[in-house]
Amino acid sequence: MVDDIESEGLPPNPTVDEEPVGVRKEKPIVVDADAIHDVEDAPPSAVVADRSVADTGEARPLSTPTSSEAAGEHVETTPDVSHVSQPEIQDTDTIVEVPLPLKQEPPTPPEKSPRLQLGRGSTDVHQPRPATPSTPATANGHSELRPQTPSSSRSSSSAVTHKRSITISKGYTVSVILISSALEIILASKEAKRSTPLRESAHNALEMIRVGQGGDRPREIFEPLRLACETRSEKLMIASLDCISKLISYSFFSEPSSAQALPSPPPSPALQGRRSIAGSSQSSLPQPSLVDLVVHTVTTCHNDTSPESVSLQVVKALLSLILSPTIYVHHSSLLKAVRTVYNVFLLSTDLVNQMVAQGGLTQMVHHIFTRCRSFDGTTLRSHISSDTLASIPEPGSPKTDIQNTSFVLSENAAETLTAEALPLESAVDMSLHPGVPTPPLSVQDPDGPQGTVSSAPPATHEVAENEHAIRELSTQDMFIKDAFLVFRALCKLTMKPLNTESERDLKSHAMRSKLLSLHLVLTILNSHMALFVDSKAIIYSASTNEATTFVQAVNQYLCLSLSRNAVSPVPQVFEVSVEIFWRVLSGMRTKLKKEIEVLLHEIFVPILEMKTSTLKQKAVIIGMLSRLCQDPQALVEIYLNYDCDSEATDNIYEHLMNIISKIATLPYTSSQQKTNEPASPALPPQTKSSASTAHVSGALAVSGTMDTSTMGLSEGQLRRQGLECLVAVLRSLVTWGTAAGRTPAESATADTAPRSQIGEETAADTMTPDPSLDGLIASAGSTEAFRQSTPDIADDPSRFESAKQKKTTLLEGIKKFNFKPKRGVQFLIEMEVIPSSSPRDIAGFLLTTDGLSKSMIGEYLGEGDEHNVAIMHAFVDLLDFRNLGFVDAVRVFLQAFRLPGEAQKIDRFMLKFAERYIAGNAQTPFKNADAAYILAYSIILLNTDAHSPQIKNRMTKADFIKNNRGINDGESLPEEFLNAIFHDIQGNEIRMKDEVDATINLPSTGPGLANVLANVGRDLQKEAYVMQSNGMANKTEALFRTLMRSQRRGSRVGDQYFSASHFVHVRPMFEVAWIPFLAGLSGPLQNTDDLEIVDLCLDGFKNAIHIVCFFDLDLERNAFVSTLAKFTFLNNFGEMKPKNMDAIKTLLDIAVNEGNNLKGSWRDVLSCVSQLEHMQLISGGVEVPDGGKKGRSKKLPAEELANESRSTHITVAADMVFSLSHYLSGTAIVDFARALCDVSWEEIQSSGISQHPRLFSLQKLVEISYYNMNRIRLEWSNLWDILGEHFNQVCCHSNPHVGFFALDSLRQLSMRFLEKEELPHFKFQKDFLKPFEYTMVHNANPDIRDMVLQCLQQMIQARVQNMRSGWRTLFGVFSAASKVLTERIANSAFEIVTRLNKDHFAAIVRHGAFADLTVCITEFCKVSKYQKISLLAIAMLRGVIPVMLTCPECALSPGVGPEGDDIMIRFWFPVLFGFYDIIMNGEDLEVRRLALDSLFSTLKTYGSSFTVGFWDTVCKEILFPIFAVLKSSQDMSRFNTQEDMSVWLSTTMIQALRDLIDLYTFFYDTLERFLDGLLELLCVCICQENDTLARIGTSCLQQFLENNVQKLSAARWEQVAATFVKLFRTTTPHQLFDESLRVEIDGSTASDLPDTNDSNDQTIIPAPLSPTGDRPQEVKHTLGDRRRIFKQIIVKCVLQLLLIETTNDLLRNDAVYTTIPPEQLLRLMGVLDHSYQFARMFNDDKELRTGLWKVGFMKHLPNLLKQESSSAATLVHVLLRMYFDERPEHQNARPQIAERLLPLGLSVLQDYIKLRADTQAKNITAWTPVVAEILDGFCRFDNKAFVRYLPAIYPLTTGLLARDVAPEIRLGLKMYFERVGRTKGIVVVEAS
Repeated sequence: MVDDIESEGLPPNPTVDEEPVGVRKEKPIVVDADAIHDVEDAPPSAVVADRSVADTGEARPLSTPTSSEAAGEHVETTPDVSHVSQPEIQDTDTIVEVPLPLKQEPPTPPEKSPRLQLGRGSTDVHQPRPATPSTPATANGHSELRPQTPSSSRSSSSAVTHKRSITISKGYTVSVILISSALEIILASKEAKRSTPLRESAHNALEMIRVGQGGDRPREIFEPLRLACETRSEKLMIASLDCISKLISYSFFSEPSSAQALPSPPPSPALQGRRSIAGSSQSSLPQPSLVDLVVHTVTTCHNDTSPESVSLQVVKALLSLILSPTIYVHHSSLLKAVRTVYNVFLLSTDLVNQMVAQGGLTQMVHHIFTRCRSFDGTTLRSHISSDTLASIPEPGSPKTDIQNTSFVLSENAAETLTAEALPLESAVDMSLHPGVPTPPLSVQDPDGPQGTVSSAPPATHEVAENEHAIRELSTQDMFIKDAFLVFRALCKLTMKPLNTESERDLKSHAMRSKLLSLHLVLTILNSHMALFVDSKAIIYSASTNEATTFVQAVNQYLCLSLSRNAVSPVPQVFEVSVEIFWRVLSGMRTKLKKEIEVLLHEIFVPILEMKTSTLKQKAVIIGMLSRLCQDPQALVEIYLNYDCDSEATDNIYEHLMNIISKIATLPYTSSQQKTNEPASPALPPQTKSSASTAHVSGALAVSGTMDTSTMGLSEGQLRRQGLECLVAVLRSLVTWGTAAGRTPAESATADTAPRSQIGEETAADTMTPDPSLDGLIASAGSTEAFRQSTPDIADDPSRFESAKQKKTTLLEGIKKFNFKPKRGVQFLIEMEVIPSSSPRDIAGFLLTTDGLSKSMIGEYLGEGDEHNVAIMHAFVDLLDFRNLGFVDAVRVFLQAFRLPGEAQKIDRFMLKFAERYIAGNAQTPFKNADAAYILAYSIILLNTDAHSPQIKNRMTKADFIKNNRGINDGESLPEEFLNAIFHDIQGNEIRMKDEVDATINLPSTGPGLANVLANVGRDLQKEAYVMQSNGMANKTEALFRTLMRSQRRGSRVGDQYFSASHFVHVRPMFEVAWIPFLAGLSGPLQNTDDLEIVDLCLDGFKNAIHIVCFFDLDLERNAFVSTLAKFTFLNNFGEMKPKNMDAIKTLLDIAVNEGNNLKGSWRDVLSCVSQLEHMQLISGGVEVPDGGKKGRSKKLPAEELANESRSTHITVAADMVFSLSHYLSGTAIVDFARALCDVSWEEIQSSGISQHPRLFSLQKLVEISYYNMNRIRLEWSNLWDILGEHFNQVCCHSNPHVGFFALDSLRQLSMRFLEKEELPHFKFQKDFLKPFEYTMVHNANPDIRDMVLQCLQQMIQARVQNMRSGWRTLFGVFSAASKVLTERIANSAFEIVTRLNKDHFAAIVRHGAFADLTVCITEFCKVSKYQKISLLAIAMLRGVIPVMLTCPECALSPGVGPEGDDIMIRFWFPVLFGFYDIIMNGEDLEVRRLALDSLFSTLKTYGSSFTVGFWDTVCKEILFPIFAVLKSSQDMSRFNTQEDMSVWLSTTMIQALRDLIDLYTFFYDTLERFLDGLLELLCVCICQENDTLARIGTSCLQQFLENNVQKLSAARWEQVAATFVKLFRTTTPHQLFDESLRVEIDGSTASDLPDTNDSNDQTIIPAPLSPTGDRPQEVKHTLGDRRRIFKQIIVKCVLQLLLIETTNDLLRNDAVYTTIPPEQLLRLMGVLDHSYQFARMFNDDKELRTGLWKVGFMKHLPNLLKQESSSAATLVHVLLRMYFDERPEHQNARPQIAERLLPLGLSVLQDYIKLRADTQAKNITAWTPVVAEILDGFCRFDNKAFVRYLPAIYPLTTGLLARDVAPEIRLGLKMYFERVGRTKGIVVVEAS
């Protein structure tokens, strides 16, 4: 029994200065302040255990606290249990039902100050401050208040000899009977007779009491009670303990500081007590404090053989002492008291005692933690008596006045108190050396500042160099230290391992101990979380005075406890551990960021994923996660701190969502029926009732814990839990993410519902602390009560988004690396995850990054190229092998990567390793690195040989030593060194840590009967779980130890906790988890018909869609809405079930509530609404056509579903989708309309050509148009863009029934729309009526077109007064009607236009539709089929002009309105352009002629009133474009055939050109500025391959110049001359000299070449000449090219001749000659001369001409005789005329003229002389008149010139005499020679 008790005490293996808490047979259990050993010093082996409390049917524990108590409110009632004496226990119920408050306010000092003491024997009554409520009583005739306890109430009614009270030192009074009765019992006992000390002390005490003394000498009164307890007599012990507990209630043991101080923890008074019974005393030792003595006395009363009644009194006394508001028990005494009550619970066999002990222990723990609380940020103030500080007195301190002296701790005493402050520090020997002089101890005045313990004399601050400064301890510091010690003790108790038997037996001591300690830890966390997270709760280091927060101090114990118990296979242990973790997660996550990550990643998440864990375990964890998921802030912070932290190994939030989704979608089996599944636990956690957990195994009822009794009973239930958890996540995301859009008032009311649903613990317990709560309060202006601001670090969503992106990139890079290392490294460098491509950066990344495959690291580093080798060297250089043994270094080395298998790679690794090892270790047995290299290689081989299962014959030690002989520079390594290596490798294989963790061999059942029998009775799943969980626990514990060491070194950078306050975080949270959400919700919805589960799924869908809509996540929104739409099953009525109807309702609700953000998902919603109406029709018996499924009859839905589909709920909801559309936003209504249009078109298409097509959605479109017509015009325009397009589509549908319905709907809407006033310059009516125009154009059905006209006629009749911009669309419709081939349509339209023109012209003009009217009339003019309409229309167009001029709205009358280009453009231009349009596009020749006449006659008639700017417009936009066809072939496309074009050119265009010349002449002064355009036009017309056009062009040019010769200025003549120069250059056939044209191709003959007469064809086709350079290009031409070039050469030759003739005609015109300036004449002469020279050169090149003839250029030898002669003739004539012109400017130019004339004349004469009469008759004929004119001109020279030129001319004239010349030449010669004779004096000139 003792052994069992010992095992259930505090943990074993105490250190030097530690003593385990337990029960020993030989002596009472003694506990000092260091009773709990340091976990790191002697960690118990971790076999994990878990939460308590199977329902065993035993008596239930003490009642749980009320909610107010749990919330920390002060409860005035005090525990009756502390005053239950043994005789009063009649039945257990009286005790069981006594409520024990779990929390109390911190103790407060008595109302009376200690200074105001009353003297002994005072008759004044003072109210004491007992721990129990007081009732009035009478003593000595005076009314007094005293505690009402069973003992005192009984004694008050009995006759007692001494009925008076005594006053104790604090001024309290206590009844004498309380003490005297106990002393009398002691004196009457036989033990008193045997023991002199007992008898004497009892007698002395009784005497003092009887005379009213002893109140100020509590030790003397206590001594007989103490000795009585040591007698081990049950009766005496009960009486003494009962008396002690009552005296404690009256603060009787509150002694002044006269007691001699002792070091704390004090020496155990156990031995001293034992010896005092024998009559000896220990006067040489300092006395322990009275409180410690009382505690020790009471605790020694209990051991494993103590009677139950004594145990009960022990509990009562200790509870009174701990709960006393005036007597404080600290440190070792406190731990001793707690340990004793703990052992009473374990050892007692009495159910009542167990329950009392359990309840008392709970109250004690609550009290210890409650008194630590600080209020309003100030330290708790309290009276501190000497017994308050009983654990820290000092030896040799004199008696001091408690009221007037301060209390100072010596350095050593301070060290004693705080040695445990930092549990990670090594234990310190805290024994004090007697005799060390120290300052006196006293209590500071409680009214002093903060009530702290301070040092009075300044001298006490002078300390030795090796000592630390004194730390002043306040009462609060001591309370916090107490709380830490108790909590640490409990955590260590939870870590004690369970053996197999204990795991099976819930009543075993080990199990009860574990469960009780776990429940106490849970209770503390549940009720006192504020202390853990309070940054003011500080524990100070004894050695360094370093401050450690409470949470840091308890951190490692709590986490190690969880790591060992959270993997326990015992359900009760596991459940409590999960509850504890939930408290840590919900309340301490800001402080324990890394620890929570480790626990989740290494324990809880793996258990959820393990196949060997039980359903119950998974269910409990899911239950805990459900609570997390219901706390929006906690959930968001999990994401921010782990998923967005690249230091975190796992994306915990994302991982959890994936797991929960998988659990929610566990596969359904056919055997699972809903009826067999228990109800799922409700989502909000329920508080257990005390009746439901009645057992004494240590379970405590803790508020806010889950009821796990119904969890994990089936997979179906687990599935449901997972689903509930997913839905809870979505609800939390909605609560957190979308509340920001509300006003604070709305949030305040709306947030109450989610908070109540969350079902968290009371506010004090669940408040989430901020990372720095020091004086910082959450923002009061927050719209969410639970959303806190982040004081230190700005909660910047973009920062977290960037961090998340970086982490995602890192994980992607790791994934790539683990697949292909080089590609992964390259990716990571590109993404700047690795800073650069330097080997050191890459090596550092490979070494420090988690998640990289060790095998891939090895492969990458082992590559042989230079860069990889450099990286490998840098990698090894980063490893630290200093001060490591060789094998240890090899192990460290091979942990960093997996060694590849290739020998070359291993060789490179080992070489570098050896070099690095030798460099870092000077003291090695190796003489050089080669030895280390060889040995390292040898160790690798040994490791493989020793542990590979493939190797049969293994290496022996001798072999190993032999293999390594002589490797150390020719010598051998020490044999003992090699032996050690061999044994090390043999016993401990070099393996990767990951492999060790992964290779847990699960038990497997092999085939065969033997295996089956062997496994009978074994729980193989549990065994496998235990094996896996042990590994998990060990790994977690190792991680924690590493974490603690790093934190101790101060590296807590990664622990920075980010508190969430921004709603935007929900967006990325949803984005990373939306696929699991969708899978988790859709799976159950598809697989179950359970309507509760269906409702859950649909609620999840609602929340998910709310999030995606709020954050505008397109992909996710489409996925969720389309999935939900598919679950309506509206496309398969026969398969519908009630759950599908629920899905329909949900979808409709979503449509109503989320409409503003559904965007493209409206399509799915409205499709379902359409199908719903379809279902209603079918179920109602209506035959509905369905073109999509011809020949297949649809199954009808079940009757109840059909009725449901017509229910009010669905009908109203479906209608609200449309009727509430006017509440949608401007963008949302567009999306809604677009989707409705798509659905409408699908309906119509599915109906085919039925007479009753489905028009439901089209009708709804009309309705929403009505509903939304009052929107602002901007929104309406966007809406109508969609609707109008749809009406265009449906009005043109092939089914006329659809078209008629759509047109009628459009007409009704138009009537309604035209009622609205439209302001000027807007075009809403125009856009609204566009579908009518579209229908007229695109629907060929004449009936539909006729209906369009009827609709418009109705609108005109009914709404003409409201018509504004709609006029424009009306005329557009009529214009379209003019093109219709049905005569009645065209006639009807023309009649309407005629009537409008006649009746509403002014309104049309007023509203800006005049241009549209003219365009409409023009369209009718162009109709070819109905000439009558065309002629009437052109007459109407001409008639518009006078009406327009007289109409006031046009303001064209002189003096009426503003005149200017704008007015002209608005009114004149449309009319003129109409004429132009008819000219260009009219198909009827007569109509074109009339239009042409009308255009130019109108211009002539009204042109004088046009502004110059308007004339500019007319020329550019109307006149010149008529001839655009001459420039561009694109303009020819309007002609159907070449014949049409030829007719148009030969009639309309030629006449237009002549009219244009006429117009220019008529308005020359106005149009002179546009002369460039005219000349350009004439150039284009002349330079055509068609000579007809060219001749007309030259004719018009000549006509223009001759008609306007007097008007042309010098500048204009310059333009004209430039035009001629351009024309001559363009028409010069330079290609004649292209040698490539003379090369024969494939022996082509002349018959293949084009006929030169082709150009005289009748058809006129414009073909502008392509300009050619002066020099022919050396290009190889094909036959086709050559033909085209030859043709163009001929055309150019003809045009050149034509130009020469035109120039000749013009210059022979006297008016032209006399007007044109001489310089321009010379320019013309220059181009004529060039033409002459070109022709002469060609004619002289006989070879060239012959070559061209040979290739078939012409049928005869080509020549340019006419061009040469005519150009020369013109040149000679004009130059001679200019030479003899007497005008001064001509005289001035005579030298230039002569320079050209004489060479020309001489060359002509020379050439003429050479002509042969027999072969060149044509040439002679051509040149004869030229020669005659030259001779005549020479004869007219004046004498001076004649004589000068005579030598050059004379020989040539004589040469002519030798020829047979024409008479005119002979006459010329005669004249010339006569002049010669006269000039030379040969002939005498007769005087006249």
